[in-house]
Amino acid sequence: MKPGKHIARKRFGQHFLADGGIIDAIVEAINPQAGQPMVEIGPGLAALTQPLVERLGTLTVIELDRDLAQRLRAHAQLRVIESDVLKVDFAQVAQGLAATKLRVVGNLPYNISTPILFHLLQCVDVIEDQHFMLQKEVIDRMVARPATAAYGRLSVMLQWRYAMENVLLVPPESFDPPPRVDSAVVRMVPRHHPPAIHVNVLSELVQVAFSQRRKLLRHTLGQWLQTKNFAGDFNVQRRAEEVPVDEYIALALAVQAI
Repeated sequence: MKPGKHIARKRFGQHFLADGGIIDAIVEAINPQAGQPMVEIGPGLAALTQPLVERLGTLTVIELDRDLAQRLRAHAQLRVIESDVLKVDFAQVAQGLAATKLRVVGNLPYNISTPILFHLLQCVDVIEDQHFMLQKEVIDRMVARPATAAYGRLSVMLQWRYAMENVLLVPPESFDPPPRVDSAVVRMVPRHHPPAIHVNVLSELVQVAFSQRRKLLRHTLGQWLQTKNFAGDFNVQRRAEEVPVDEYIALALAVQAI
C-alpha cells in the first residue's frame, strides 16, 4: 500500500481493522490456500488483504472508495474491481478467474451488510464459502434458532441456503475508528443440495409472516395463503418466530406448486 493517512469516510461506513491478533485469528479461520480464487469485499487499508495475498499468491478485491482503489492498484498481486459490490456480478468474476467456485471474504460496511448478503444469495451457485466481519447483532440474527427474539426473516432466508456459524467475536477497540457496536466473524457455507425453491416465493412468504411478528400467523400468513388458494395443512395458530426453517421451506415448495 502507498504511504499516507486515509481518513475514514462515514458515507462508506469505513472502520479499519487494526488489531494484529484479531487479523491473525480471522486469517486462521479463513484458512486460505495457495492458488485458491478468492474475492475480498472492502479491503480498505489492506489489513486483511496483505496476509491473505501472501498465502494465496493473487487476490481479487472490490473497493468502492476511489482513493483506496488507487492505492490497491499499486500492489501487483491484486486485481482491483472499483465498484459498488451490489453492482458486481460474481458469476462474471468467477468466469474471469476461470474458476467454478469463489471464496468470498470481507469486513462488510455495516450500513449495507444485509443488502450485500441478499445480493450474494443470488450468486450462491458460484461460491464455495464466505467469511464476513459484521455487526454482532446481525450475525446473531443470521444464526438464530426458532422461538428466540433474534429469529426472523434474515434467519430463514439465509439458513435455507447456508450452514452458518459465528466463529469470532471482535470488540470495537480492534478498529480505527472504533464502531459503537460489537462485531463478529461469520462463516457461511452453501448447502450442497438445497430444496429447489423459487427465492421470490420464499422471500414474500417470510416477509408476510414476520410483518407482524407478535400476532398469530392467521392474521398475516393465513390470509396470504388464502389469496394463493392454498388448501394444505399448515398451523397458523403460531407466531412467525415459532416456525422452524424447514417448515417455511416446505410451505414455500407447496405454494409454488399451486
